[in-house]
Amino acid sequence: MAHVRASRELLPAWMERGRGCFVVTASAAGLLTMLGAAPYSVTKHAAEAYAEWLAATYGHRGLSVHCICPQGVRTAMLAASGQAGEVVLKEAAIEPEQVGEALWDGLADGRFLILPHPQVQDYYAMRAGDTDRWLRGMNRMQQRIEELIP
Repeated sequence: MAHVRASRELLPAWMERGRGCFVVTASAAGLLTMLGAAPYSVTKHAAEAYAEWLAATYGHRGLSVHCICPQGVRTAMLAASGQAGEVVLKEAAIEPEQVGEALWDGLADGRFLILPHPQVQDYYAMRAGDTDRWLRGMNRMQQRIEELIP
């Protein structure tokens, strides 16, 4: 609800001024999913959907909305993510500074969806293009995770 609360506070002044910039920090889990972390996945899906709603609703009134969706980032949160994080994220994890650079570039380019991990775009397209195939692949990954857990 942080994004909703923040936008409620900020939108009136932005609408009066005729411009504003709002960045929603979501996650690749908001576009895809994160195995082993249902609450995380669901809230990130919601954050990404809220960003889309804001952009569609207020873009013509001067609000610039950006949604950054990194995959694995080398932070304490990734280190504490357990087997799912180890299997799914660790190998492709990037440094927090790289996320910041991607955000900066995305803001400069005026992009809504900012993906510090370029491969997420392909995964997202694959998920949308053949959802059943995507879900079967995710289920296979879940099985791999379960095999690793004693």
